[in-house]
Amino acid sequence: MKRFLLAASVIALAAAATPVSAETVRWARSGDALTLDPHSQNQGVTHTFNHHIYETLLDRDSEGTLQGRLATEWKVKEGDPTVWVFTLRQGVTFHDGAAFTAEDVVFSLDRARSEKSNMKQLHADVESVTAVDDYTVEVKMKGPSPLYPNNLTNTFMMDKTWAETNDVVEVQDFGAGEDNYAVRNTNGTGPYKLVSRDPDVRSVLALNENHWAETKPAVTEIIYLPIAEAATRVAALLSGEVDIVQDVPVQDIERLAGTSGIKVETGPENRVIYFGYKFGEEPLKSSNVTDKNPFNDPKVREAMELAIDREAIKRVVMRGQSIPTGVPTPPFVNGWTPELDAYPATNVEAAKSLLADAGYPDGFTVTLDTPNNRYVNDEAISQAVVGMLGQIGIKVTLASRPIAQHSPVIINNESDFYLLGWGVPTFDSAYIFNDLVHTKEGHYGAYNVGLYSNPELDAKIESLGTEVDLEKRDATIAEIWEVVKGDRVLLPIHNQVLAYAMKDNITLEVHPENQPRIYTVTFD
Repeated sequence: MKRFLLAASVIALAAAATPVSAETVRWARSGDALTLDPHSQNQGVTHTFNHHIYETLLDRDSEGTLQGRLATEWKVKEGDPTVWVFTLRQGVTFHDGAAFTAEDVVFSLDRARSEKSNMKQLHADVESVTAVDDYTVEVKMKGPSPLYPNNLTNTFMMDKTWAETNDVVEVQDFGAGEDNYAVRNTNGTGPYKLVSRDPDVRSVLALNENHWAETKPAVTEIIYLPIAEAATRVAALLSGEVDIVQDVPVQDIERLAGTSGIKVETGPENRVIYFGYKFGEEPLKSSNVTDKNPFNDPKVREAMELAIDREAIKRVVMRGQSIPTGVPTPPFVNGWTPELDAYPATNVEAAKSLLADAGYPDGFTVTLDTPNNRYVNDEAISQAVVGMLGQIGIKVTLASRPIAQHSPVIINNESDFYLLGWGVPTFDSAYIFNDLVHTKEGHYGAYNVGLYSNPELDAKIESLGTEVDLEKRDATIAEIWEVVKGDRVLLPIHNQVLAYAMKDNITLEVHPENQPRIYTVTFD
């Protein structure tokens, strides 16, 4: 009750402090950006907020189509298939008035592929970045990389001079708890400027009057309000204290859709929700098994999958708003097939038998780390799985945290068992393999929390970056998926379905990456 009153008072204070007009949108969602350093975290909420301040060379529209943003043209260099040439938009300025040029692109791509960056895996095949002139950049790859432009939709462009002046040439080391000037201060080229920032409470953005786009957004001010409590978010919309709620609780969709003055937009998200576990011989820190790691046994992983009832999670926890899956990739993604998507029927007795065969007739204990404000009903999904695993003797202690506290646990590989979601902005399986499957080393495995390692698979994953024969490449993707699914490297549950609720005079399309752009909002 205290949390509800506190959140409600924050909303009321924000509403009272800011005059609201038709051009102001108060945008609420369950969590906040982890940082404003644009290359520190490859995380959806963070990217969504930063897309209003910073811009990328390329972007995707609400249909998922790749389009130019700060680049007007991109092509493979004539005579050299290992070089991508990007022609930059002219007349673009940063918020402080400095001109956007090729040197800023060179700086930003080099920064994004540096050691501390959580974006570096997207640029693993880049050898060098060169400014040909003020508005032309060449990116030299290790080999022909026909899909590299797909990797650029969340890599933001920074002002080189601003970064040098404010000592943020190096990326924030988020996992080490490091801070820098770029964490709370910005200088982008985007349609909005940062006015104020109070992390996890309230951020205000104002229209960038000098933005390059000919058509100016209808929204001139954004008040961003992270509200962790689902009931509080919904109450704020119903009372008129917020205009858009991005993370609508599934149990409230029908009620809101039937409420006068409110409308709900729904659509599938390009995101899978899954569980992961620690691999390796070393005993788990949170388990009562002290001589080995139960998750290292494939029989244990199979038993866990047989114990989980995806259909029950869809029906009870998600109120029908999910798409159960047997593979950790959404259907949007190149490499997905109906065969991969299949999953076994729940079989508790078979699961118990597998556990007994693995040497755990009485099960074992383990802690499950879950966020409670990042994905749709994330904590409730984890609670359901705790009960399902309990039926076969795996006694799970739930450790639930806001995403700001959950993320360092994930980044630092401190979890034995965890829930996470993964969106695929490149719409290609390599994005999943590079981050979640490849051995954690160098530019790869940033979110391989379980430290799975398969050198033979690593070589195949790395080959995808420079394979120009698309049929051969797709065959390699299929081979990798066969191993990933057979090894149960991850335990997928479902693909997420999105719902945005808003005042009925507002139109905001559901974005397949769950990255709504408030600058596309229109008012009836």
